[in-house]
Amino acid sequence: MLSTEGCGRHQEDRALSGEDRTLAAAYAPRLLFDKNEPFYPVRFGITVLREDGDSPSFRRRLQVSPPEAAAVIEYAIYYDYDIQHLYDLEHVWVYIGRNGEVADVEASFHGKYLKGLLHGRTNLSGTRASLYVQPGKHALSPMPEIFRLMPGYEACTQEAAGADGLICGDCFQGLLASDEATDQKVRQYLQTCRFTPSGVYENWEYAHREELFVSWNGLFTEIPERVRRELKRL
Repeated sequence: MLSTEGCGRHQEDRALSGEDRTLAAAYAPRLLFDKNEPFYPVRFGITVLREDGDSPSFRRRLQVSPPEAAAVIEYAIYYDYDIQHLYDLEHVWVYIGRNGEVADVEASFHGKYLKGLLHGRTNLSGTRASLYVQPGKHALSPMPEIFRLMPGYEACTQEAAGADGLICGDCFQGLLASDEATDQKVRQYLQTCRFTPSGVYENWEYAHREELFVSWNGLFTEIPERVRRELKRL
């Protein structure tokens, strides 16, 4: 689910520094997708906070509290589609300890967020946490069983595909707009993408694909352009 309330539009730097890019690649979570998933991320908007501050793309304040955490990496994960609407934005936050260890992980879940590490940190290997991605909807969890507890778990990938048309989050008010004709085009397309989740999850490797990692400001600028291009294609 897109959660762009409180998006920061006015940050000076648009480029992602080489240092932050290297850090983001090293701590990028392993994302496990249902093998029938039709949509994968196309960009990761990266923000590295080394002191307390507001998330630029999610309504929350991030705390960098030494010695427990020396920095927080925010991954704003962008998809061209959620199974129910045009464009989607999810989040992972990785807290880095003073000695470079993973101090904590959090992940977005339908507009809120969950802890991303299991008891005993059993889903952490080195600096990379493994997180499951809800089929079609892209909410994140360290355990896949939670997805089946969501109302409409299968309906959203079947008869409810495309139900929301084009969404226009707070972040893009004035930059994106929808109407019934636009929503109908999106619904018609997403109905052709209907699928049944298999319950079998596979690792999607992306950490070393440099073209996917951009600054949040760069992604913020790109999203409306991608949406308009996709609408033109439809």
